[in-house]
Amino acid sequence: MEAVFPLFGVFMVFVAFPWIILHYVTQWKKGATLTLEDERLLDELHDLARRLDERVCTVERIMTAENPNWRSLGCDPAATGIEGRRDNIELLRRER
Repeated sequence: MEAVFPLFGVFMVFVAFPWIILHYVTQWKKGATLTLEDERLLDELHDLARRLDERVCTVERIMTAENPNWRSLGCDPAATGIEGRRDNIELLRRER
């Protein structure tokens, strides 16, 4: 009976513990890959981003054709931040 506990400890340290670690490492590696659905979603999002970028470029070209100084007429994006947005809107209205 006295020899069972040391053997059990050796088994746990050298067999069971590495077995559990290696099992979960392989499970993690299998789960880390992209599925076909994920790849399709990424392709769709990439196409959508490309189309939106083209639309923004088109709008910028139209705005530049109508008024070359339209960028300088816009307000400062930092001034219209989320914090104190109502205060900033009131300040912008007062300036006009």
